[in-house]
Amino acid sequence: MLFPTVEFAIFFPVVLVLSWALMSRPRAWKPFIVAVSYLFYASANWKFCLLITAVVVGNQAGAILIQRTDDENRRKWILRITVGFDLLVLGTFKYYAFFVTDIDRVLGAASLSLPLPLLTIALPIGISFFTFQAISYVVDVKRGLIAPAPVLDLAIYLSFFPHLVAGPIVRAREFLPQLETPRDPRDIPGGAAMWLIAIGLIKKVAIADYLAREVVDPVFAVPEAYSGVDVMFATYAYAAQIYCDFSGYTDMAIGLALLMGFVFPNNFDRPYRAHSFREFWRRWHITLSRFLRDFLYIPFGGSRGGKLKTVRNLMATMLLGGLWHGAAWTFVLWGGIHGAAQAVEHVFRGKIDIPRWLGWLLTFHIVCAAWVLFRSPDLGVAADVFSQMTAGGAATLITAPALVLVLIVIGLQLIPPKPMDAIQLRVQQWSPAALGATLFLVILLVGATIPDQGVPPFIYFQF
Repeated sequence: MLFPTVEFAIFFPVVLVLSWALMSRPRAWKPFIVAVSYLFYASANWKFCLLITAVVVGNQAGAILIQRTDDENRRKWILRITVGFDLLVLGTFKYYAFFVTDIDRVLGAASLSLPLPLLTIALPIGISFFTFQAISYVVDVKRGLIAPAPVLDLAIYLSFFPHLVAGPIVRAREFLPQLETPRDPRDIPGGAAMWLIAIGLIKKVAIADYLAREVVDPVFAVPEAYSGVDVMFATYAYAAQIYCDFSGYTDMAIGLALLMGFVFPNNFDRPYRAHSFREFWRRWHITLSRFLRDFLYIPFGGSRGGKLKTVRNLMATMLLGGLWHGAAWTFVLWGGIHGAAQAVEHVFRGKIDIPRWLGWLLTFHIVCAAWVLFRSPDLGVAADVFSQMTAGGAATLITAPALVLVLIVIGLQLIPPKPMDAIQLRVQQWSPAALGATLFLVILLVGATIPDQGVPPFIYFQF
């Protein structure tokens, strides 16, 4: 069930009204939210609900055992087993076919072919997100940052439908305390919520889907059919598309959660204005960046132990971050490019000073080049796209609407943030009636741009 669909437009208002009516009675509200969240997830495949229930039960058992055990060594082993269970779930559903296929290919090349079973396993939507949140829960319990939550609270945390399928990755210690006090509908910042929902709809449907349909998808389907100018433009268009698609989803997710009384962390902060890769990852998918930092980079050793070990830790973190995005070598190489870029920055930081404009230029274009790998279905297509960038021929895809949209998406991130923030604040202060009417108008206008085949899934649904 996608956010910008008729089905969700019917589902959410009913849920919101009932949620507001039940907010003051947690014993009724909590089971209700779990039920509607499972209903939302079951719209993709009801069997996925069994999986998320298993993750809830497994992590709750681990958290309780950690709390009840005094021996520190046993607590560590319980944590390892619980996290191992989460990774086993993620690995089985997301990476089994990838590794079996590659192992079979290597063994076949060495004339050592084995009859490895290649199973067709459906990938549960959002599995990467709720397993990472489950890991954050047991780790926070182990570190003493939170106590084990009631199982119903944990079920809400892992299945809460606004962020279930594509984040943001909300830490347990950020979400669970919000369940301790009943939400009050009178305290809900409706203006901020409706602004985020409206902006998210525009980003996703009016910008991201248009650029995909008119520019990006045709080029990445048959790169040889287009000139080098078109291929280069499609690369920039994809940078705009993926930003609008993903940040549009998280804008809507944060806005929907706000209407239900819950505050999520911000997930994007004008990433294309970054002057370095270090800054880029402080602005892009912020909740994943901090998860990788706190649960991979720092445990690996972080910046302790000298430059060589820091470079190793950066590369390992970003390679695993790339693999998290998908079971394909394109994602691994994408992560490797970001890891290598951050490693180079770390090695030469303080030794070579470059102008900020040059830092931005290098960062932005390397990010866009890496997006080619991210978008390509395999390495062959990525190679074709790169090789076609130097081809001659006339540009056929650079239309005025597409060019304007790409310039707006990237250009607005380069201007000082204060004017945009002032506009946002002013809109949020409108009366509820004006806000509601504006959101309704946005829905009508955005709906008019939806093609006959409907709204395509968000890019990050596959992760």
